[in-house]
Amino acid sequence: MLVKYRKDYEKVAMGLLSFIPDFRDLNHLQTEMHWYEATDDRELLLWRQPDGDFSGIIGIEIGSDFILVHHDSLSPEERTAANQRQVLDDLAALYPRKRIMGTLEMAPIIGEWERNRDKQSTTTDHH
Repeated sequence: MLVKYRKDYEKVAMGLLSFIPDFRDLNHLQTEMHWYEATDDRELLLWRQPDGDFSGIIGIEIGSDFILVHHDSLSPEERTAANQRQVLDDLAALYPRKRIMGTLEMAPIIGEWERNRDKQSTTTDHH
């Protein structure tokens, strides 16, 4: 389940983002947090299992007909392909009319997620 970032989630959000190598440096991490807070068309969304604490985060930019994923990070114990897909599935459910896209860094992950979704929809269509 994805939850919109609020200021009282700041420590959790920074902790999850710090799993990304670029954000191990505190100044870089704080700059990134401010970048998301600076405008309404960028959001940080925290992810959690239905019965758990926050264990993932995804940073997005919202366009007129697309969502651009800048970052995503899962805590080490939650870092599985299934959870990665679940975060993106939850994002797609949150923005059903927008295409999910990724930055150059995120494009391979988004592409794999799309291929898996396409496979699932063709399998479920035939049943």
